[in-house]
Amino acid sequence: MALTLILYQKVFSMSLGNGWEYVIGLEVHAQVKSNSKLFSSSPATFGQTPNSCVALFDAALPGMLPVLNEHCVRQAIKTGLAINATINKVSAFDRKNYFYPDLPSGYQISQFYHPIVSNGYLDIEIGDQVKRIRIERIHLEKDAGKSLHDQDPTKTFIDLNRAGIGLMEIVTAPDLSSPEEAAEYLKKLRSILRYLGTCDGDMEKGSMRCDANVSVRKKGAPLGTRCEIKNLNSIKNIVSALEYEAERQIEIIEAGGVIEQETRLFDAEVGETRLMRSKEDALDYRYFPDPDLPPLVLEQDYIDQVKKEMIELPDAKKQRYIDSYGLSKYDAGVLSADKAVADYFEIVAKNSDYKLAANWIMGELFSYLNDNDLEIVNAPIKPEHLAELINLISDKTISGKIAKDIFKDMTTSNMTPKEIVKAKNLGQISDPNQLAEIIDEVVKNNPETVQEYLSGKTRLFGFLVGQVIKASGNKADPVLVNKLLQEKLQKL
Repeated sequence: MALTLILYQKVFSMSLGNGWEYVIGLEVHAQVKSNSKLFSSSPATFGQTPNSCVALFDAALPGMLPVLNEHCVRQAIKTGLAINATINKVSAFDRKNYFYPDLPSGYQISQFYHPIVSNGYLDIEIGDQVKRIRIERIHLEKDAGKSLHDQDPTKTFIDLNRAGIGLMEIVTAPDLSSPEEAAEYLKKLRSILRYLGTCDGDMEKGSMRCDANVSVRKKGAPLGTRCEIKNLNSIKNIVSALEYEAERQIEIIEAGGVIEQETRLFDAEVGETRLMRSKEDALDYRYFPDPDLPPLVLEQDYIDQVKKEMIELPDAKKQRYIDSYGLSKYDAGVLSADKAVADYFEIVAKNSDYKLAANWIMGELFSYLNDNDLEIVNAPIKPEHLAELINLISDKTISGKIAKDIFKDMTTSNMTPKEIVKAKNLGQISDPNQLAEIIDEVVKNNPETVQEYLSGKTRLFGFLVGQVIKASGNKADPVLVNKLLQEKLQKL
């Protein structure tokens, strides 16, 4: 779930030891969020009956021609603008030729020579440091189908529902120097894609996949021979694969061997990469311009129109939370990383105290969502109701402890906080006279503790406060209890 991604942390090895360092580049395949495929009108819907979303073009029947989906083009432009890149006014589609059973045409339509987006970057934070990761390009391409190897012990089945779905391949320069940096880059990129609505970023469903190119070298030495790890589908697996592959390469080099350029797969069960095939170069794919697709020409007015549709992105939102709401850098980062969380927070903050809103969302609400494996969009508590609960604390109608009990009731009831307070008579006791009577009773029932406190054991004051609050049914205003109890004990 999204929340897990936001809170995912690990202690990474920034250094490999013995003077070795990582050199990492990532290729992210982000499925374009669109109702239909890149070059056909077939639905681009996950989880449908196999081969039920396949047009004649997707199945590569003779004479079928591609028709470019304009919405996918706009999605790529939005993504390019969000990563500070150049939107190329002229781009072109090429055929990438290779054979695989789930690629019925025998080629993939991609953009090798002239991509739609180039020369972008993202800044990531590692501790207190900010590092810029260059993004060389985003190109549009159509996805292949899917081979199913687990349906029969002797056969492989082909599902072409995915064939032709639009992908944005987002390619970094080899600027990443550790698994931690790779994880931070992917989390930030995924956050941006979700904000924009250009990709849902669901790695479990395969709508965001990653190929990682990794090599090792001694500090300051030329680049080593890279190996590509294909189809990594979680942040955890990416980190583990990079760590294992770097150690594997170092072991070979230090034993006098040579790294061969190759494509590898990561086996998550055993935590190892294994050989898939010798690495192909561009020459092996025999790229050439697709004869059925003319160059894609964009007018500046069209690009400007897309730019006007852009929304506030995570970095800008984070800074606004710091400047306008007075949140800490950490809290602002957590609350702005996921758009659904940010939308929820802003409704609560608009109607209550900013900092209390942040604390309750990151505390009680996140804990409940994690325990119940829920996304915030499926939270049983409406943001307006959480704001109401926070206001009841702020105006001292209820205590923080009672608020937590009410919060639990809100997860299983349609009642508002005020309705729960009224139904259960949970209003906070703030009448000094009523509290004075309870304090008198507690002092009377705890003579030995009171005497020890008066003789210098001041730490017992907290115990007496607790007894007063307990005697009030947890409804006493703790601030007022502290004041009145102190006054009472000073008179003894």
